[in-house]
Amino acid sequence: MRAARTERRDLLRARIIQAAAADQANAVIADSLGVHVDTVRKWRNRFAVDGLAGLTDLPRSGRPKVFTDLQAVEVKAMACELPAESGLPLSRWSSTDLATEAVARGIVETISASTVRRWLDTDAIKPWQHRSWIFPRDPDFATKAGRVLDLYARTWQGVALGDEEYVISADEKSQLQALRRRHPDQPPGPGRTRRVEFEYIRGGTLAYFAAYDVHRANVLGTIAPKTGIVPFTQLVEHVMTTEPYASAKRVFWVVDNGSSHNGQASIERMKEAWPTTELVHLPIHASWLNQVEIYFSIVQRKAIKPGNFRDLDHLAERVLGFQDRYNTTATPFAWNYSRDDLNNLIARLDEHQTTRQAA
Repeated sequence: MRAARTERRDLLRARIIQAAAADQANAVIADSLGVHVDTVRKWRNRFAVDGLAGLTDLPRSGRPKVFTDLQAVEVKAMACELPAESGLPLSRWSSTDLATEAVARGIVETISASTVRRWLDTDAIKPWQHRSWIFPRDPDFATKAGRVLDLYARTWQGVALGDEEYVISADEKSQLQALRRRHPDQPPGPGRTRRVEFEYIRGGTLAYFAAYDVHRANVLGTIAPKTGIVPFTQLVEHVMTTEPYASAKRVFWVVDNGSSHNGQASIERMKEAWPTTELVHLPIHASWLNQVEIYFSIVQRKAIKPGNFRDLDHLAERVLGFQDRYNTTATPFAWNYSRDDLNNLIARLDEHQTTRQAA
């Protein structure tokens, strides 16, 4: 009774026994504690027979199961199917759709959507959600991705990179729009979020070329009217004439397969202009391995969206201004995707292909 965290039910039972030990009548105890006299009688009798053990709850069988384990498994299996495979005009399942279909298939006589949702929650199955992905179609996916991951780990062809060797992740963010809102933004206030006018006037587009130093977390960038070989060449020149890259022993450039830097011709063109560079292409449709894309997502969230720019000059000023601000405090991204993760991905893809061909 003197414990600070005794549960209320245990405290009540203890008080009943203490009052009984003081020779108080059941009716008096019930009145003083605000409970029914039958409650007092019940716990006095249990304590008299079993002592302290009698003050604990008896085992309860609980409500009998309404559904069998097999029925739950069948509903979960159905949730892992695509509705189109059953000829249903649905793009994805909801818990209500699954409950209806379970009855239609004769799995259960009746079931609620909340019961289906509770079953799926135990295995973290959410068929109403989806995410987009691109199946790797590059025949040399493993080789190309592996060497990029090696560069992030500061190795190249099995040899550790030296202090005078750098890894640059480069790409362009195209079609940045200078949207001017038809009414000025309203700042936030007490109980009011910031308001941004829905209607806007288009002020044109520009492209932002950025080169991100993977291990130094430094960004160098340029603005161009549009993408292409010429503006990418200008970015390379801007970087390669800036220290420490101008006097570096070797500078690796990780790029995707965009038209500005695609194919063997781009490798030869860059090597001829800058002999200390190594242009390393990612696999096709694997921009998620390009660290500069992480930086671009930061730019989008913190500098551009929601957009309200007077003109293209204002937009360019914002992007380059954010770049300077970012460089003052940036640290390298905590890149955790390794060759082991890549090997696991390849194994899963092979298993997926084998299962699909067998089906």
